[in-house]
Amino acid sequence: MDISAILEDIREHWHVYATMPFIAALIGYITKRVAIEMMFRPLEFVGIKPFLGWQGVIPANSRRMATTAVDLLTKNLVDPQEIFSRLDPEEMVKELEEPLLKAVEDVTREVMEQYQPRLWELLPTRAQRMLVDQVRAQAPKVVARLMREVSTNIDEVLDVNEMLINSMVRDKSLTCRLIKEVATPELRFIARSGIWFGFVIGLIQFVAWALTKQPLIMPIFGFVTGFVTDWLALKMIFYPREPRRFLFFSWQGMFQKRRQAVAKDYGALIADEVLTVRNVMEAVLTGPKSDKLFAMITREVQRTIDAQASIAKPLVALTVGGVQYQEMKKAAAEKAIAYLPETVKHVESYATDALDVRNTIVTKMQQLTPLEFEGILRPAFQQDEWKLIAVGAVIGGLVGELQVLLLLH
Repeated sequence: MDISAILEDIREHWHVYATMPFIAALIGYITKRVAIEMMFRPLEFVGIKPFLGWQGVIPANSRRMATTAVDLLTKNLVDPQEIFSRLDPEEMVKELEEPLLKAVEDVTREVMEQYQPRLWELLPTRAQRMLVDQVRAQAPKVVARLMREVSTNIDEVLDVNEMLINSMVRDKSLTCRLIKEVATPELRFIARSGIWFGFVIGLIQFVAWALTKQPLIMPIFGFVTGFVTDWLALKMIFYPREPRRFLFFSWQGMFQKRRQAVAKDYGALIADEVLTVRNVMEAVLTGPKSDKLFAMITREVQRTIDAQASIAKPLVALTVGGVQYQEMKKAAAEKAIAYLPETVKHVESYATDALDVRNTIVTKMQQLTPLEFEGILRPAFQQDEWKLIAVGAVIGGLVGELQVLLLLH
């Protein structure tokens, strides 16, 4: 091998050789950016199903991602029973007092006007007021009793896992944000690492081209650049789980190293957008277990009416037939349930503070093992990371082939 001939060729085509590490660095960066974008975009499938097209890795697997995230959440971070036991029934009633009493008065008047219109009209205003006040006086006790029963048996009226999964699957952008916002520094590292890894591989490419002048060198190194830099960057996010020393420096997976910041960001996102009081209320009122809640409410309303009827027998019990009396109790329960969504909105602020989801998650995340902690983000990459690496390798190979065309013409 004639070293002088190689050096002469380098001097003659120095500008071509000089560009090699920089083009390799560019390939490294571009393949990383493409891989990142392909994780999150597009939210819906674009192309001709099932194979000619693409949907972001995370949106395409939103249910799997959501299920994994929720499993972690409910097994390691949040105990639904413990969380909801923090709600003080008396404090809830206090927060609900104004809308609750208004709803009770409206329900009482509407039911009496519907089932005993003549009697209601004949009653003096003072008597009407006394009847309404009797029911209003019982309402806070009934609601407090109901709240105690619900908070101690939350699983009977709320499927927490299903609620969380549905809220994330329904809004694919939320699932993407859960990964993207928590892992912003890691994603930035992936993109930037492509530059440095690519530059080093470009220097090796420089030597290989100078020694062989084989056209295949360029696409092969482009392919390797795309493949290796994608694979290495993904691994460096998570590994090693504990700090390790390598020659003159130590390294720990970026995600593990940022545990405190990740916990804070993850806790905020879950508390503000996933496990919210509004989502809980919606799931309780409309979810698959809502019938049990309504059955509880119906039972309590009917029990209250029976208690009031026994007190005011001449007024109610003797003027309403057995069948009609049962219908009246049923109607009162239905109207009470209809008022529920609007009424419970007034307790949202108190419930958010009492549940304290954000601080609970942050505290519990600090107690996770490195492997459990890795599970927060790892599922977003693990199953489909080969696709991202493959795409990076193909793009690198194509850019390498373009280099050959530029060098030979």
